[in-house]
Amino acid sequence: MKENLFEMGANFDDDWSSDNKEKSVQKTSTEIKEPNKHQLHFAKEKRRGKIVTIVKPFYLSKSDLQALVKTLKKKLGTGGTVKENTLEFQGDIPDILRQQLEALGYRFKK
Repeated sequence: MKENLFEMGANFDDDWSSDNKEKSVQKTSTEIKEPNKHQLHFAKEKRRGKIVTIVKPFYLSKSDLQALVKTLKKKLGTGGTVKENTLEFQGDIPDILRQQLEALGYRFKK
């Protein structure tokens, strides 16, 4: 009797893999900077017909980012979330958001 009846004869030698579920590891900077050393910029996206304001890149720890988004959501009166090293807020609010972040000591690209 054969060992494997369903073998198709594919040969995955020489570092070939049939597993497409493996994700490539992206190098993320874990360097933590002070607020005045940041060079932030804005981006806008339209998701499901609504505008989302994105501010990135932040070089803070995860807990510091969570605290920052919490205080900004209270001051702005809008929803927001943290995704990797970016903050996302509901609505088209870059001017008000810029004022609040500059008051906290963050800098922006010109």
